Amino acid sequence: MSRIGKTIEDLNRYRRRWLTPFAGEMEQSPADLVEIADFGHNPARLRLLAFVPDDLPPEPALVVALHGCNQTAAAYGIGSGWLALAAREGFILCLPEQRGGNNSHQCFNWFSTRDTARGSGEAASIHAMTEHLALVHGVDRQRIFVTGLSAGGAMAVSMLAAYPDVFAAGAAIAGLSYRCATGVGAALEAMAHGDKRSGLQAADAVRAASDHAGPWPRLSVWHGTQDETVTQDNARALVRQWRHLHGFRAAPTREECVNGQRRRVWSDAAGRDLIELYIVDGLGHGAPLAQSTLGLPGPFLLEAGISSTRRIAEFWGLLPPRPSSLRRLLAGVAPA
Repeated sequence: MSRIGKTIEDLNRYRRRWLTPFAGEMEQSPADLVEIADFGHNPARLRLLAFVPDDLPPEPALVVALHGCNQTAAAYGIGSGWLALAAREGFILCLPEQRGGNNSHQCFNWFSTRDTARGSGEAASIHAMTEHLALVHGVDRQRIFVTGLSAGGAMAVSMLAAYPDVFAAGAAIAGLSYRCATGVGAALEAMAHGDKRSGLQAADAVRAASDHAGPWPRLSVWHGTQDETVTQDNARALVRQWRHLHGFRAAPTREECVNGQRRRVWSDAAGRDLIELYIVDGLGHGAPLAQSTLGLPGPFLLEAGISSTRRIAEFWGLLPPRPSSLRRLLAGVAPA
């Protein structure tokens, strides 16, 4: 059976188990994705799957979503809910896919200096995909975003560091800070024990990645307290790296409760939220989903009562914040 055939078979199995109660939320399938072979410079020979809504609005937004290890682009796009959200809200979804020849576990090589440098390796391939879709579809250059899970989350951070002039904001789920490791051994050490650099040292690594002098992209960071693959210390190190870039102190501007989870926010003098951090209680290694709202559970796509995809989209401005404060008080909880 071909790889794409196995992907469709796996997704259909997840659908039979989970989809029936939430059919209105999960109308998209692998058939809605189109593979684009010729998108330009592709030194890493990555695959590109893309979704472009039929009723695409003028100057749409573009989201690049990077899968984790042992995942496919299609499985991540559907399971995370990004495909359904793109169809509903009218933005373009770019789904790069790693090849086994680059990494035997199909992880993006976030720990490789060559693959995380501007104009080189996997970073250059992902940038070429982004530019191709942006040019062909007249994307709003102020609304290009990147997100990812695990190795994909770490690579999303690498894209923000290498191309801060391209991406307005990003999000990392179970990810790691930029250049916290170079090489496999150092990567395993960072995954187990976190980034030991100071915030200033870590921020300097981002500054050295390009000629960009700011302003820096906004960042949403998510991690589970029960993640035994990538320690949650990495989430705090990632926030520390980007706090120093934005010039924030250690203490957040405010803290609030969302679906029983603590959200910490760092805002600038104008009141714009530039960094947010969710440490999700009880979550293992994976993207937190709320089945009743958005997403399709599967490997590394975990029910948590809160939709990281929806909340990230709100943080970026792709969705209006919901619901109103009054409705939250009446309901007693914040919806996913």
